[in-house]
Parts: sequence; C-alpha cells; structure tokens
Amino acid sequence: MESQFAIKKDITQLIGNTPLVFLNNITEGCVARIAAKLEYLQSCCSVKDRIALNMIEDAEKKGLITPGKIHYETTGPEIWRDSGGRIDVLVAGVGTGGTITGTGKFLKETNPKIKVSICEHLIQGIGSGIIAPVLEVDLLDEVIQISSEEAIETARLLALKEGAAAAAAIKIGKRPENAGKLIVAIFPSFGERYLSSPLFESIRHEVEQMTFD
Repeated sequence: MESQFAIKKDITQLIGNTPLVFLNNITEGCVARIAAKLEYLQSCCSVKDRIALNMIEDAEKKGLITPGKIHYETTGPEIWRDSGGRIDVLVAGVGTGGTITGTGKFLKETNPKIKVSICEHLIQGIGSGIIAPVLEVDLLDEVIQISSEEAIETARLLALKEGAAAAAAIKIGKRPENAGKLIVAIFPSFGERYLSSPLFESIRHEVEQMTFD
C-alpha cells in the first residue's frame, strides 16, 4: 500500500526534477523561445542542492564525485527530457563551472548541434574572471559579455515579471539566426541571496527614506 502514496520519504527526494517554464513578459524582440530551468525550486532553493546531496551520499568516495558529474547525471537529462529533445541553446552563469560543464557535456553528447553559452557579468558568485578548475572550456561555443548594469536591470525586470535573471538568453534570442529555436537558461537561486548587492540598492535606498507617522 505504501507505494500508492505520493508522500516523500524525506526531503532529499525533493531534490532534482525542477521544472522548465517559458519566459513571456520580457522577451519582446526575441525570435527564439526562452525557457528557464528553475533550480531555485530545490529544497534549499539552490542549484547546489544536487551537489550537496551527492557529496553526502557518496562521502566514502570523496574525490571521485565532482559538481560537473552530478549535473551530467541529473540536470542535463532533465532538460533534454522536459524540452522533448528540442533544446538548441543552453545558457548559464559560471560560478564553479560545475553546472554548465556537466549539463553542457551531457547535452552535446546527446546532440552535438546544441550550443553552450555562458554569461560573464558581475552579479555575486558569477563572473569573477577566474577560470574554475571544474569548467571545461572546450564545451563552450560562446561567452556572452553582460555589463553589471544590464544584468541588474534585467534581474529587476524579471523580479517583477518572471522571477529571475536571463539577460544573456534574451540577447541570444534576439539574433535572427535563432528564429524558432529553443533556448534554455538555468536560474540557479532565489534573489534574496543578493540583498547586499547592487541589485537591490534602489530598494534599500527607498526603504531607508521611508518615514512613519
């Protein structure tokens, strides 16, 4: 009888299988469709949930498990499955390099025509200018340069309309050669992680100026 219930055994069973959702309200001018992989819907609201779970489960094999391997086995197959194999371009930021390396490697092995792009900008944890050891640069087809101002403004628009940042995907989606293609952008975490960054500077300033009678 237990197998008939949808109740999870524990919180770890909620990790993975995050949804793909089309962006609708900020894609004006795009000739491609853009979908977001909502990694912030993980149990602890981050793409790193996958890595943490595998590190714990395979603690005795420490050193053999890398972030890239984990995304190769989970995030990549999920995107391929949920897009029905129709993904044309993968876009993600590069922090440790694990997400884009593992996901991109799986997708390119499945369909070599898929393009893999990273966005380089100054949001916290992304765009440090340092090539992480995990990052396999030979997988990359393009590095999209996004100014700090552009990234922050796009994130603000998304916070109002969609919920996360995808400036690089929108840039790629406006190119004529991508008409009708499907671009998947990975949204790694919630915006509350950047409350101390310039992303929320205007909101902090507005709150500081508030007066109460």
